[in-house]
Amino acid sequence: MRVQFRVLAVSALFVFAGSALAAQPQAQKDLTPQQTRMKTCNAQATGKTGDDRKTFMSSCLKGEQPAKMTQQDKMKACNADPKAKTLKGDERKAFMSSCLKG
Repeated sequence: MRVQFRVLAVSALFVFAGSALAAQPQAQKDLTPQQTRMKTCNAQATGKTGDDRKTFMSSCLKGEQPAKMTQQDKMKACNADPKAKTLKGDERKAFMSSCLKG
């Protein structure tokens, strides 16, 4: 009888200890505002590398607005559109015009 009680007591101890340990990670999941900003900026920086990424992350973490796209950047983005690759002639000109306007 005493052995069964000890086994039951030890089992209960493990159950309570396990539930207490499981509660700790919940408290650690709350992110600080800086961690939230870092997570958001990191997601937005996908595809950027090297100095371009460093510059972007620095301005993003400071809360600065990104600079407007240059005409060259707009041209590059519009040309990368799959629709632009399938169009020819006047249709392509019309598409590019509307894309570059914005």
